[in-house]
Amino acid sequence: MPRRDFTFDHPDRFIAGALGQPGRRTFFLQASKGTQIISVGLEKAQVAVLAERIATLLLALRQRGVDIGEEDLTGTPELSQPIVEEFRVGVLTLGWNPDDERVVIEARELAEGVELDEAESEEEEEEEDEEEGNDEAEASAADELRAAIARLADAAAEAASSLDVVRVQLEPNQALQFASGALAVVQAGRPPCPMCGQPLEPTGHFCTRRNGYTN
Repeated sequence: MPRRDFTFDHPDRFIAGALGQPGRRTFFLQASKGTQIISVGLEKAQVAVLAERIATLLLALRQRGVDIGEEDLTGTPELSQPIVEEFRVGVLTLGWNPDDERVVIEARELAEGVELDEAESEEEEEEEDEEEGNDEAEASAADELRAAIARLADAAAEAASSLDVVRVQLEPNQALQFASGALAVVQAGRPPCPMCGQPLEPTGHFCTRRNGYTN
């Protein structure tokens, strides 16, 4: 199946949002421009890390004299309905386009791991055992290992070339609004226990700092 490349240069809207009850929420990135709306699923931790890295990038840009603007956010961003998940995100990348002065975010589809054929791996292990102690044989084993690594790299590159991707380019202030909204979404979950820091469930939780008493 050919890769789908969803590109949004200066989207009308780019947000992180969540559906469901605290503790059981499903997180999404959603980009829209005109009538096109794309939603991809990801983990809460990915949203938090992306927001943190954007904030760090924007701080560095501001120190270099780039106009970031001011934060202007009210409430938690709401996802546009209905939501159709195009794919689950495996890798998020963040960059800066100095020519257009845009923050570039890429969300790439989650891929299955690439593994060596089991029979091939066992055969290589047996050959390495037989050749142990012989300098020439060790060099041959090292060459085989490098070849195996190269095969893995080629397989990974081939797999990556077929993965779907969402790419957005944001003005610095757009990126600031996204990061602020993403942080608000992350923090809108279960509040932490003031004693042990673990998330509080509506029915309480087992607090290790209170000898197991339920809060």
